[in-house]
Amino acid sequence: MSSNRRRFLQSLAFLTTPGLYADALKQTVQLGDGPFYPDKLPLDTDNDLILINESVTPCVGEITYLTGRLLSKSGEPIRNGFIEIWQTDTNGSYVHTKGRNQGKWDSNFQGYGRFLTDSRGQYSFRTIKPVEYTLNGTFRCPHIHVAASKSGRRIMATQLLINGHEANERDGLVKRVKERKQALETILVDFKPLPGGKLNEWAANFDVVVGKTLQEMEDGSLGIGLGKPEGR
Repeated sequence: MSSNRRRFLQSLAFLTTPGLYADALKQTVQLGDGPFYPDKLPLDTDNDLILINESVTPCVGEITYLTGRLLSKSGEPIRNGFIEIWQTDTNGSYVHTKGRNQGKWDSNFQGYGRFLTDSRGQYSFRTIKPVEYTLNGTFRCPHIHVAASKSGRRIMATQLLINGHEANERDGLVKRVKERKQALETILVDFKPLPGGKLNEWAANFDVVVGKTLQEMEDGSLGIGLGKPEGR
């Protein structure tokens, strides 16, 4: 294990997720995969998006430690579930071949990662703080795509947003969520300065709550895999 990744894992020690609620949790709003889920996955798909394989050259951007849990609506942790994330680099470019913004692309940014939740449903990633961008004529506020799969089935996909970011009010998708009176607060995430970290390093916690029970998600098999995105 490289020293960078070892420090990454050690730094997660203080990032604990709040305990389970006694009452039913509010289901995380589902927003789908969007058009830029990777059409070809990168060779490196681990949970450290800052470095590709054992490269010593990190990507450009403000480092963010993203943690959280995958939970059922009743508050039960979902173990052995896959959490996937994907997002643009600082140029507003995705890993997707049709998602390159004006030809600018940070080849040192992994752009996609996945993590298998532990016995408490916990996941963790090291990535960059998302940026606002305009791609193919569409403006988007900063966001990270998040999807969850269990036993080879996709169970939800959404996008987390930076709570309080001024660009949220100019984002068309955010406006549609409000118009449909969906729970926007379930995808608003606080990005806080990393305690003891370097300048412009952030910590963010995002619990993914799916509207299904463990019994509904388990199919009796022990197989573990990624669920196929909708429409693919």
